[in-house]
Amino acid sequence: MSIESELRKDGIEVVSQLDTLMVNSLAKNIVARLCSAFPDFGLDEKELFIKLSRLNMYIAKMPEGMAEANYFYKNSSIYFNEHIPQEDIEEFAIHECIHHIQEVKDKKNYLIRMGLCDYTEFKTYGLALNEAAVQLMASKVIGIEKDFVKYYGLSFETTSPSYYPLECCLVNQLAFLVGEDVLFESTLNSNDKFKERIIKITSLKTFIAIENAIDYILQLEEEVITLNNKILEIDDRNKKVDNLVQKIGELKNDIKVTFLRTQNLIVSSCFNYMFNQISNLEELEAYRRKLYSFRDFTASADGYTFFNDYYIEKMSELEHKYNVLENGGIETALATETEEQSKIRLLFRSLKKLVLGILGIGEEA
Repeated sequence: MSIESELRKDGIEVVSQLDTLMVNSLAKNIVARLCSAFPDFGLDEKELFIKLSRLNMYIAKMPEGMAEANYFYKNSSIYFNEHIPQEDIEEFAIHECIHHIQEVKDKKNYLIRMGLCDYTEFKTYGLALNEAAVQLMASKVIGIEKDFVKYYGLSFETTSPSYYPLECCLVNQLAFLVGEDVLFESTLNSNDKFKERIIKITSLKTFIAIENAIDYILQLEEEVITLNNKILEIDDRNKKVDNLVQKIGELKNDIKVTFLRTQNLIVSSCFNYMFNQISNLEELEAYRRKLYSFRDFTASADGYTFFNDYYIEKMSELEHKYNVLENGGIETALATETEEQSKIRLLFRSLKKLVLGILGIGEEA
């Protein structure tokens, strides 16, 4: 299939091509911003400029609901939606330029890897994981501030309120646990460091489950967009429209359920591993702080209590582990406590009561 045919299949119709001067200007600015945002990733400014300046860039008509810009690896080209104001093109180009930097091709020019995404003969793995990671990088480069959003009944803060927000939320949780630099370096240089770090604190099976779930969420969102576009093509409301609306509702609920199930898996698998690694009071306190801070990276929903329940459970377990560590590994509490020990014990109990109070349940629950 020719490039033109593939573009038409995706609903992309070229309107015009950006001239060399503008492409060079975009390349120069984007390289400078990338090198400034990620100074430790071994980026060569001169080499990177040459790479990006050779990209073809086009203005095109695109279907409703499609990304505002798209990188097409087969002809190393970026297509921008014709509705994007010229002064905003650079910000949309950053995401697509990162895709160009991260791509790995074989000798026959077939794409085999793009950042965290692996392309095999039969299936693509980690597409949504990579898109979210690239978007988080782009948001960092642009300097987008966190915004509180609500999608599909899920409420959370994100630096990507408009593009892959659910996927970015889950990937950002993983980045908080293993380090943002590890995520971004693996994304840009297409290596397995991030994957290996997640597997270390969970398992290969858990990583694959998380990766597949994020891909599934993206797939469901694309189905919602497709059905919404079908509704727009129907002039009069009829039974067919009602069926499409019902299907969209089912898809949205599936997105919500899949997201929360994945968030729960990240919480339980990662923090259970970290809990089992605690061997002294300093590590215990670091764990407590990390678990408490993780709340800021989670999404909430009506009736969702998993994280609060897990937090309360772990606070009780930490109090017990504190006793054991202070007692030299003996499973009994000390008869007397130092003032500092008493303060830490009271801290655990206060935090537990605080969460219980937020939930509106008593101490005995």
